[in-house]
Amino acid sequence: MNATTHPAFPARRSNGSPSTLSTGRRPSRWIAAAELGLISSTFSTIVSQLFAARIGRDAAVDWMTVAAIPTRDWAISAEPTWNAILVGIAFHQWADFSWALVFFGVLGRWTADLRPLTILLLALPWAVFSSGMEWFVLVPLLPFWQPLFTLQQPYWIGLLVHASSAVMYPMFARLRWARGHAPGRDVRFTNMWMRAALSTIAVLGTIALFGSHGYELPWTGDDRDADQAYIRHMSTHHAQGIELARLAAERAQDPHLRKLAQLMLASQLGEIRIFENWWLSWFDTEMPDCSTEERAAMPGFLTQAEMLQVKTAPSEQFDTAFVEAMSKHHRGAVKMADQMWHGNGDLRLRIMAHAIRHEQQGEIALMHGTTGVAAVTIAFRNMLRDNVN
Repeated sequence: MNATTHPAFPARRSNGSPSTLSTGRRPSRWIAAAELGLISSTFSTIVSQLFAARIGRDAAVDWMTVAAIPTRDWAISAEPTWNAILVGIAFHQWADFSWALVFFGVLGRWTADLRPLTILLLALPWAVFSSGMEWFVLVPLLPFWQPLFTLQQPYWIGLLVHASSAVMYPMFARLRWARGHAPGRDVRFTNMWMRAALSTIAVLGTIALFGSHGYELPWTGDDRDADQAYIRHMSTHHAQGIELARLAAERAQDPHLRKLAQLMLASQLGEIRIFENWWLSWFDTEMPDCSTEERAAMPGFLTQAEMLQVKTAPSEQFDTAFVEAMSKHHRGAVKMADQMWHGNGDLRLRIMAHAIRHEQQGEIALMHGTTGVAAVTIAFRNMLRDNVN
C-alpha cells in the first residue's frame, strides 16, 4: 500500500498550515509576498513617474532626492543623472518590496488568508503607517539619518506613492494559491483589479504623452488673472533663485552647501519647466516677462545691490552671504506659494504651491545644518504653518 495514501500517513505539511497538496495553497506565504512586492513596487514606480508632472512634480528630481537617502551627496547634481534616477527608483522599489514582505510575511498570520477587499481596506491605512514611518523616523533618524528627504518633500508625496503601491495588495489573494487552485470569486476580483491597474497605467501614460507635448488637461481655476500672475511671478522669482544657486554651486566652500545649491538648481529648473508647460497648455500664449515694478513688489526678490553683494563676497565670507541671501529669497517664495495654496486657483497649482513652500522652508533649515529630531519637528511644522502674514 502507498504510505502517502494510508490514513496513518497524512500528506506532509509544509509550514504548519493545512496540506498544500490537498488545499492547493503554496508552500510559503513569503514567496507570494515577494511576488506581490515586485508587482506593487513596480506599479507604484510607473504611476509615480507618469503622474508626477500632473501635480507639479519633476519626477527626475524626486528620484534623485530618494537616491540621496542611501548615497548622500553623491546623488545630487544640478541636472539629475540617469545613475541617480535609477538608484532612486531601485531604492524606492526595495522599500515598497520590504513593506509588502512585512505585511504578508511577518504579519501573515493575520493577513495571509484575508479576502481581496479586506486586504485593500487594511492596506490603505498601512500606506499611511508605512509612509509615516519613513518620513518621521526611518529616513531622518535611524537608520539613515538623512534629513533632506523629510525637509524637502512634504509627507503627502510619500503617502501618495505608498498608496499607489498598497492598492495592488489585493493581488496577494491570488498569488497565495498554486496556479489553478485560487477560489473562483478571488480570481474574478483579482482579474478585474489587474485590468483596472493596466487601464490606469494606459490612461496616465496617454495623459503624460500629451502633456509632454504641451497638451495638459485644461485649466480649471476660478481666477484666471490670479493664476497667471502667480505663474509669471514664481517663474521670475525662481529665475533669480537659480542665478543665486549657480553661484553657490561653483563657489561655496562647504561641500555639503555646494551640493544643496545644486539641488536647489535642479528643483527650481524643473518647476520652471512645469510652469512653462502649464502656461502653454492652459493659455496658449507666450508667458509675458515681469516688469521692474512687479519684481520690486515680490517678497524676497533681491535687489541688484544684494545680488552684487553675494557675487563679490570674498571666498571666506561667501557661504554666510549666500545663506543669508537665499534664506531671504526662499522666505519670499514661501509667502507667494502660501497665497496660492490658500486661494481659489487651479488645484494643480495649489498642490504644487504647497510642495514649493515645504521645499523652500526645508532648504532654509538644511542651509543652517538642521538634522535629527529638530529636522522632523521643523518639517512637520512647515507642512501646516500659515506663512501668508
